[in-house]
Amino acid sequence: MDKVMISVRDLVKNYGNFQAVKGISFDVYEGEIFGLLGPNGAGKSTTLEIIETLRPKTSGKIIVDGIDLDAHPNEIKKIIGVQLQSSGFYPGLNLLELVDLFSGLYNRKVNAMELLETVHLKDKAKAKVKELSGGQKQRFSVATTLINNPKIVFLDEPTTGLDPQARRNLWALIKNIRQNGTTVIITTHYMDEAEYLCDRVAIVESGKVVALNTPDKLIDDLVATGFERPKEVKKANLEDVFIHLTGHKLREE
Repeated sequence: MDKVMISVRDLVKNYGNFQAVKGISFDVYEGEIFGLLGPNGAGKSTTLEIIETLRPKTSGKIIVDGIDLDAHPNEIKKIIGVQLQSSGFYPGLNLLELVDLFSGLYNRKVNAMELLETVHLKDKAKAKVKELSGGQKQRFSVATTLINNPKIVFLDEPTTGLDPQARRNLWALIKNIRQNGTTVIITTHYMDEAEYLCDRVAIVESGKVVALNTPDKLIDDLVATGFERPKEVKKANLEDVFIHLTGHKLREE
């Protein structure tokens, strides 16, 4: 049986009279990519921020790698990596200096150049974040989640605003993180992304989990109800054509 890395039970979050999260429960297994999907305002980000110890919950129980969130939140902080938005980086520092700064905050010794190489940014080591393209900024923000060698990485809509090549490159990076044994939780609005990356997904609507399974099983269950797409499904889509014609290689505008 797979080890449960994150256990969420009956999670509730109220803002005054508004209930943003209404009793959500799910488990995330060690070494999987788990997707939290849902429209804006469904409660996904709130749920993640509570697990990340960034936001207090109203009620419910959360266990992360055997650690009770209520009893030892600081212990949880030590084993997770949370993606920062690029606006949170000091504008005066280059990438190497930023990695050194973060490793100091985490009290970790990190080979900054090696870390940048893992996210294909070695040639940008002396650049400042504002000089990077959108894809490079996202890859760097993913790199910062890896500095404390976390057991679990949280990625909140990591590919929003990226072109198809940059998205696919980031997908490869996320799969690579998982291959190294790290558990990944991702939120996304792109269903093709969730289908490609995620071992299992929880679909959240109005603060509740309305479905939880592998993407394949959820699709099969829908087809079994007699659902048919109005258009014949082709073996490729327009994005595949675009990638095929313009190449996979890392290209930064």
